[in-house]
Amino acid sequence: MTSMPPHPDATPDAAPGTPTLVLVGHGMVGQRFLEELAERGVTGRARVVVLCEEPRAAYDRVQLTSYFAGRTPDDLSLTDPDFLARHGIELHLGDPATAVDRTARTVTARSGLTVRYDALVLATGSYPFVPPVPGKDSAGCFVYRTIEDLLAIEEYAKNARTGVVVGGGLLGLEAAGALKGLGLRTHIVEFSPRLMALQIDEGGGRALRRTVEGMGLEVHTGVGGKEIVADGTGAVTAMGLSDDSRIDTDLVVFSAGVRPRDQLARDCGLPVGERGGVAVDAHCRTDDQDVYAIGECALALDGRVYGLVAPGYDMARVAAEALAERFGPGTDTGTGASTVFTGADQSTKLKLLGVDVASFGDAHGTTDGCLDVVYADSRSGVYKKLVIGAAGELLGGVLVGDAEAYGMLRPLTGTVPPLAPEQLVLPAGVAAEGGGGLGPSALPDDAVLCNCHNVTKGTVRAAVTEHSCGTLPEIKKCTRAGTGCGSCVKSLTAVMNDELAASGVAVDTGLCGCFGHTRAELYEIVRTLRLTSFAALLDSHGRPEARNGEGCEICKPTVGSIIASLAPSVGADGYVLDGEQAALQDTNDHFLANLQRNGSYSIVPRVPGGEITPEKLIVIGEVARDFGLYTKITGGQRIDLFGARVDQLPQVWARLVAAGFESGHAYGKALRTVKSCVGQTWCRYGVQDSVRMAIELELRYRGLRSPHKLKSAVSGCARECAEARGKDFGVIATSQGWNLYVGGNGGADPRHADLLAQDLDDTGLIRLIDRFLMFYIRTADRLERTSAWLERIEGGLDHVRDVVVHDSLGLCDELEALMAAHVTHYRDEWAETLADPERLARFVSFVNAPDAPDPSVRFVPERDQVKPDLTLLAGPTLPVRTLEGTSA
Repeated sequence: MTSMPPHPDATPDAAPGTPTLVLVGHGMVGQRFLEELAERGVTGRARVVVLCEEPRAAYDRVQLTSYFAGRTPDDLSLTDPDFLARHGIELHLGDPATAVDRTARTVTARSGLTVRYDALVLATGSYPFVPPVPGKDSAGCFVYRTIEDLLAIEEYAKNARTGVVVGGGLLGLEAAGALKGLGLRTHIVEFSPRLMALQIDEGGGRALRRTVEGMGLEVHTGVGGKEIVADGTGAVTAMGLSDDSRIDTDLVVFSAGVRPRDQLARDCGLPVGERGGVAVDAHCRTDDQDVYAIGECALALDGRVYGLVAPGYDMARVAAEALAERFGPGTDTGTGASTVFTGADQSTKLKLLGVDVASFGDAHGTTDGCLDVVYADSRSGVYKKLVIGAAGELLGGVLVGDAEAYGMLRPLTGTVPPLAPEQLVLPAGVAAEGGGGLGPSALPDDAVLCNCHNVTKGTVRAAVTEHSCGTLPEIKKCTRAGTGCGSCVKSLTAVMNDELAASGVAVDTGLCGCFGHTRAELYEIVRTLRLTSFAALLDSHGRPEARNGEGCEICKPTVGSIIASLAPSVGADGYVLDGEQAALQDTNDHFLANLQRNGSYSIVPRVPGGEITPEKLIVIGEVARDFGLYTKITGGQRIDLFGARVDQLPQVWARLVAAGFESGHAYGKALRTVKSCVGQTWCRYGVQDSVRMAIELELRYRGLRSPHKLKSAVSGCARECAEARGKDFGVIATSQGWNLYVGGNGGADPRHADLLAQDLDDTGLIRLIDRFLMFYIRTADRLERTSAWLERIEGGLDHVRDVVVHDSLGLCDELEALMAAHVTHYRDEWAETLADPERLARFVSFVNAPDAPDPSVRFVPERDQVKPDLTLLAGPTLPVRTLEGTSA
């Protein structure tokens, strides 16, 4: 280390008596450090200079992959320019530090800028590890770390068809999802024997692999890259693996882990760990009292380098506290900060490729004497394991496919849970039957709800009771909880609502963080103001902080459904894939078909009342035969055709529409079917023509968008062969007419429907169903079935009867008019799509190769039909070990 003379471009020293603090690096941890400094008033007492290598200020690297879902770099930004200006922070973009002179206490940047410092903080993060395979520098090889990396991958992928991701960890799976989203056939190569080997165990790895492969991605574990093969122009053409196999590919993304970026520290003589990382003490200070290190570049006191954002934020807080005391009023030096960092919880919850994955505590069960409690469902891709100590305490766990309980389980780590471990891993419905149902009320006040910012339940409660926070955004602003990965938001909301209710304060029942209104209130706003645009609704009635934004995964499909159900009345186009409406739809609605496990789709033509002619049966058989589709008769008296590629959907529809079929709306939150028995026409017990009535009802309500799916049935007598009392609205014939039942439900939480009215004639029956359905659509919550709605709505069945039978609110004419408008303006979505070439253009497997079918959608024969080629779908039986013993 040698002292350098001041550079001609050196910045002037701070004013006499004003210390200078230099931050090297401006990532997520660096930005958090600046915020912590500002909170402690350090920015008002010291000059703060930031040297940043990237061309843009700090952004949310955790959400990096959301760029491919439509978020812009500006959307990902974590830096408010007003914040920098308000606190006088000098930010130098695209100008990384290249040298540190600890004797002269100066930092030199690439531009030649030299800054003298009183305290230096290294937040240089990490760099991607690229295995030393021959050909790794070929054109078409990328890393997955920055926005610039994503921009380069996006551009190169325009001329590619196949991609390989090297690395099956957190970021590797995100990269694989990005490549698949770009239309590439995608392979994942992981040297470990399973995906996400650091976070989840063998059983979780199997469940995750099955789900990932079910999405059409090809997984290669236990092998590494041997070489990258390039053509004469230097562009990637293939990748050779260590088992001597070969993958033909046009693009390779390396996501095989990261290494601490500590070269700057090495060059200036600071101690680093054997495997990298700048060594720091409990106050994040190096062995030079003027130099600190935080985040992924730091080697903590426990000998670990932490790659998660939450420990980085903790280190930022600790370093800011130490510097606040050092540069506080009346102090010259000193490091007596009470806040320390000696290690961190590495629990994590993520959504990878749409799959919830979480691990916490001793996830791998390394504690002596521990036992596992395991629940596994290969069919649904769910795997849950809790590690229990000898005294019954919860030590850790792994959750794959269903991580709903993560927010409750992680804070209980180290304690004996209030419920038996077996109850904690069972599915929600089964657990409830056994007395389960663990909520935030069971957590102690010192339980950490937000791991990213170390916020306890007690802190959240205090935010409500002492700081008058009454909404989730206010909780976030007050405590920072929920502003990191977001996995704690549900728990935060529950704690906040419990505390508000206990205080007698009205609870925020807003739909989501974007809207303070309920779904029912949004329905009224759209109807009254005749709004036809989600953006217009959000900008005019969204929460202030959400306006001019893009909405979220909760409000977009909800509002899309509201606009679709009101389309004829408000003047909107009822076709759900036109313009802005297309971006609001759920997965299945995007292609007007149901997505299946291997990336293919199922097609369900409408068969009103379950009645079908031989000629139409033959057409369905011919279509299934010609397209190689699997056929199955559904519980709703229809025929489901499985296995169509997205590019085949219009071809199949064309054949069906030509034969007189239309969409059965099996993909939408809409009317599915109206089942029927054969009724009095054929059955000697029948007293009414149930088939005729079922057909009339199904044709009347087809395509009706609602908060949740709708099912119905008509039975021709009291024997109830159509199971009408298990439907959202069911009709049972009597000798005098029809009885109408509402609020029924089958499935996991069955409920018998309640009698709304009896002995109705045809006209009276249809009139009441019109009113009932439109009142439900008008007042129900998001994804609320009629059964749950009927139990929740104030007054229950009696209130609903007063409204739709006795017109107690004077709404019946309006409800009938809304239904009449729907019936008049109904259009078959399949036929509408086939009639418009622009609409047909979306039905391709690859946007950059519209004529190419998806090669990953494959099938194998079974029972004279086909099934998805998912060779690992049925993995080995997983043992279930409980505190009492082991069972196979």
